[in-house]
Amino acid sequence: MTTVNILSGGAAQGLVRGLSEAFKTQTGFGIDGEFGAVGIMADKLRASTPADLVILTQALLAKLAEEKLVVPSSIADVGSVETALAVRNRDPKVAVKTEADLREVLRAADAIYVPDTRASTAGQHVAKILGQLGIAYEVASRLKIFPNGATAMRELATSTAQRPLGCTQATEIIATNGIALSGSLPPGCELVTTYTAGVTTRAAHPKEAAALIALLTGADRKELRQRAGFAG
Repeated sequence: MTTVNILSGGAAQGLVRGLSEAFKTQTGFGIDGEFGAVGIMADKLRASTPADLVILTQALLAKLAEEKLVVPSSIADVGSVETALAVRNRDPKVAVKTEADLREVLRAADAIYVPDTRASTAGQHVAKILGQLGIAYEVASRLKIFPNGATAMRELATSTAQRPLGCTQATEIIATNGIALSGSLPPGCELVTTYTAGVTTRAAHPKEAAALIALLTGADRKELRQRAGFAG
């Protein structure tokens, strides 16, 4: 089967998976590609990794359009995603309403599962918040860092720690079996990221890539986007 190739932030993986059958019915194409830290996905495109479309943060898409790697007229917002906390299904959810609550919860965790703190949106934010809370050094040995949020959440689901906690994009939490969305980050620590799709200038299948973007962003798919963790 011919496929449309994607380079995407991990936040969109569950949504893309949910649209694969509809896309196949509409175009006869399958969907293939990579999902991971947005910085790494952008660098892959810059390194000429074959891709028909990209789904990355709004800021990165604008930059890639400036670099003439994405067709400006094709760019469309998919929706916004919050960075949130996760626990294993069998563990009680944590209530975090203030920065002090978050500091306490993170200090109490014996393992903290997060995506790449250098190249991923959520991972960079976690590193920033740990510094903001003044506990970066204290919890450093308990950080379990993985290449992307999906991997971090799968590892959280099978963690043998007594009080593990995860922090990544809400969409990645919702898409992972064995864990639950525990709640939002408190005021002053929150992060909401807008994800945007665009057809690449080197697309082998630009028409089908545009059709997939239309599916991802269409008004008739709003409920699916919300179930996957996207707002807007």
